[in-house]
Amino acid sequence: MDTTNLSTSESSGSDAEEPGSSTSGEVPPEPGPNRQTVDPENRIEIDPGHLIPADTTQLRSGIVDVIPLLTRAVERLGVRIINDADMTELHSLWKKEQTTTDVVTFDLSESDEAPLRVDIAVCLDEASRQAAQRGHGVADELLLYVIHGLLHCCGHDDHDETSSTAMHREEDRLLQTIGRAPIYAAGGES
Repeated sequence: MDTTNLSTSESSGSDAEEPGSSTSGEVPPEPGPNRQTVDPENRIEIDPGHLIPADTTQLRSGIVDVIPLLTRAVERLGVRIINDADMTELHSLWKKEQTTTDVVTFDLSESDEAPLRVDIAVCLDEASRQAAQRGHGVADELLLYVIHGLLHCCGHDDHDETSSTAMHREEDRLLQTIGRAPIYAAGGES
């Protein structure tokens, strides 16, 4: 998976083959006009873009189920679903890469110990391609991207083979814990 995770204080490099690199510094992209609140506490917002309502509901459900399993509390999570063109623009702006990617994560948390405040942009076009190759639904692929971004914010890294393998195992563990199929144990490639 290609991914970019950004923090708001400094940009960090990421392996072009892994999802969810982090960046810091400037203000992340604002959610679009289709933003939907997805939990009663208004901690999670999803801007579904062109994602169909059934997939938006499935993605929302997965996110709500995963959040309590993280090692850090979540104060606020914004997820914006965008296309290749918008992702290429975002990736270029933050990582100086003129390509699309699967996920860009903005960790806006006040500190490593504070509850998470995160904005994540995920690419529907890339998720559609990967879901077709891996044999599962687009909502499951998008959920993987969101989980990956959140794990980066919880301290996981994937910049070498060992840490990447550990991160994929954690992604699969979280997916299985919430009743979803594992992606990497099932033979999904990154």
